[in-house]
Amino acid sequence: MTTEKRGPDEAVRDDLQLERFLPYRLSVLSNRVSNAIAQAYGSRFDLTIPAWRVMAILGRFPDLSAAELVEQTAMDKVAISRAVSVLQRNDYITRSEDPADRRRQVLNLSPLGREVYERIVPLAQQYENDLMSSLTPEERAQLDSIIEKLMDRAQDWAERGLID
Repeated sequence: MTTEKRGPDEAVRDDLQLERFLPYRLSVLSNRVSNAIAQAYGSRFDLTIPAWRVMAILGRFPDLSAAELVEQTAMDKVAISRAVSVLQRNDYITRSEDPADRRRQVLNLSPLGREVYERIVPLAQQYENDLMSSLTPEERAQLDSIIEKLMDRAQDWAERGLID
């Protein structure tokens, strides 16, 4: 590590300790948790992590367009498009015209997709419960509060054009 002196006792680091960098740590945590859950459903239902995320959003919020899925998941448009294509090919979701706006295409879980969704949700909740059991109730409340604050700040950045 290199440092440059600013004042008598003030050193400024000019390297990035990636293992302590919060965005990196959050990404690694998310990947580890997502990959563990994906092992439980991936091969059984032929689903990737992005495909499951699309199904999870549509299971909770039906009648979304692909653009709205991008907003809800904060995932890349290309990843959403690929996931939607695979899910349609596997008959897990349907695409139809919005009766209120014929120019808008909406996505929904198909009956098969709903069945798969209802089988995966308890697995995902079981993994979440196990992960969260390592925290006290107070720590869980603190974590929830901290995540909300960080989400709000990141949303502020996005709205002001500081991040994509």
